[in-house]
Amino acid sequence: MTMAFGILREILPVFLESLKAERNASKHTLSAYEGDISDFLDVLENKRKAPLAIAELDKDMVRLWLADLFRRKMARTTIGRRLSALRSFCAWLIRQNLRETDPTAGISTPKTEKHLPRWLTVDETFQLLEGLPASDWKDLRNRALFETLYSTGLRVSELAGLDAPDIDEERQLVRVRSGKGEKDRLVPLGLPALKALADYREALSGMAVFRLLNDENGALFRNTRMKRLGVRSIRSILEKAARSAGLASRVSPHDIRHSFATHMLDGGADLRSVQELLGHESLSTTQRYTHMTLDRMMAVYDKAHPRSGAKE
Repeated sequence: MTMAFGILREILPVFLESLKAERNASKHTLSAYEGDISDFLDVLENKRKAPLAIAELDKDMVRLWLADLFRRKMARTTIGRRLSALRSFCAWLIRQNLRETDPTAGISTPKTEKHLPRWLTVDETFQLLEGLPASDWKDLRNRALFETLYSTGLRVSELAGLDAPDIDEERQLVRVRSGKGEKDRLVPLGLPALKALADYREALSGMAVFRLLNDENGALFRNTRMKRLGVRSIRSILEKAARSAGLASRVSPHDIRHSFATHMLDGGADLRSVQELLGHESLSTTQRYTHMTLDRMMAVYDKAHPRSGAKE
């Protein structure tokens, strides 16, 4: 590669071609890189009223661009992605001997906002569960499905992956195979979940098509074709159930998992126990629920205490 490419915009197509050849980048990826780097060039060239040469690129230009992104109120995740694209471009320039230094070195990626998980209140959770119908085997399946989800706080993939032998009714436990390279864990099952599971399994065993399968040790939760109920189907069933129960917002299986953790901590469970129940590898992942309950506690305190100091 020679120094014939003096203008950054002129060499950008060569960089994109190298991404396609060396990394087998998809059209979507190439389009994202092109858009992010072109935005950088647009900002600098509009300010300079001239094309930007490779040799002229410096840290101040990168900082000016980042400031412009913030002024445009872009999300920090978007800004981080755009900076990452520019870093890749600059690293490639160095590998091609077109530059000796990286103008993005030492420039920090913006910290992303940490969003607290969504959860249902205890009343909302009971409204959802107690509003589930029980007229046929599918209704009983759905009740067992969501009673189990709330009783255990499983990931939706773990819930979908349960087999019939994973339920230990005598010890009131469920064996969870996470599918994430982690060891199996045992999670307690509450009495309402056990009752709902027993009702569902009794109804399922009465189905002729189920008996013909002779597959009693297979998938626990099944669809109408007696195949394993998938993650997407579980999400769809829950959304419909939440609407039927009159809940204002959409409810996802992950929201139920968050509700389980929040209600456990509110009820006095210690953080380590909740970590084990949820199957979190790191305690810091579980600690966000502590922050969530503390935030709610402070809001209640500010509203209720006559000398909290909170503004009216």
